[in-house]
Amino acid sequence: MRCSISSESPIRILVVDDEPAIRSILRSGLEKEGYEVSEAGNKAEFLRCLETAPIDLITLDLDLGGENGLQLAREVRAQHNIPIIMITGKADAFDRVAGLEQGADDYIVKPFHIREVLMRACSVLRRYELESIAEDVGNSVSVPVERYKFDGSKLDIPRRELKTANGETIDLTDAEFDLLLIFLRQPARILSRDELMRLLNGRDWSPEDRTIDGHIARLRRKIDSRSEMPRLIKSVRGVGYVFTGDVERLGISETTPS
Repeated sequence: MRCSISSESPIRILVVDDEPAIRSILRSGLEKEGYEVSEAGNKAEFLRCLETAPIDLITLDLDLGGENGLQLAREVRAQHNIPIIMITGKADAFDRVAGLEQGADDYIVKPFHIREVLMRACSVLRRYELESIAEDVGNSVSVPVERYKFDGSKLDIPRRELKTANGETIDLTDAEFDLLLIFLRQPARILSRDELMRLLNGRDWSPEDRTIDGHIARLRRKIDSRSEMPRLIKSVRGVGYVFTGDVERLGISETTPS
């Protein structure tokens, strides 16, 4: 699966894991898709690779022979704007949430399928590219207009409008619209309730707060009406939610701010 990133130079991925066999699997799969891959088996090698050449994405194990992957993620986040995907054997919900809270953009549990890694990497790289485009636009006269397509429906951000394949409008509340947009911008990425609450309302989530779950339940009924079971937004037990549908970012048009 090729990743449609508009980069003139090859995308460089740093694979950080203390198991040579895991590094080999990841390197082989990533290089077959045209990525340039560097490897690090410990913190010293990891930091040396960061200083040697520009890195576009990092895959990082939580446990590097006793070294703390969460601490490494914090250090990277403090100095670099590089996407991080945790690839680890720790499947506990606490570890998953901790990884996301410490700066990871996604979290994959071993054993993994290389196609899942490729899909997640592509999704994260696309999101960072879009954020970079938005920053570059800054205060220019024209700004890109986002539109997304999924499961036959189209979401028009400027009009705040969701239409089905046959042209019918699906009425969404402001919270439902914003929540759907969060998912479409980060498909296949597991989003914790904390992240969703902060992105939606600018505050932290508490276990007693069922706001997010209520919004998602209502959103599911509106966009997943053809199925009794959730197809597009799936629950990740003890963590949060993930949008599993195929998302297509439609051609960008431009508008001039008033």
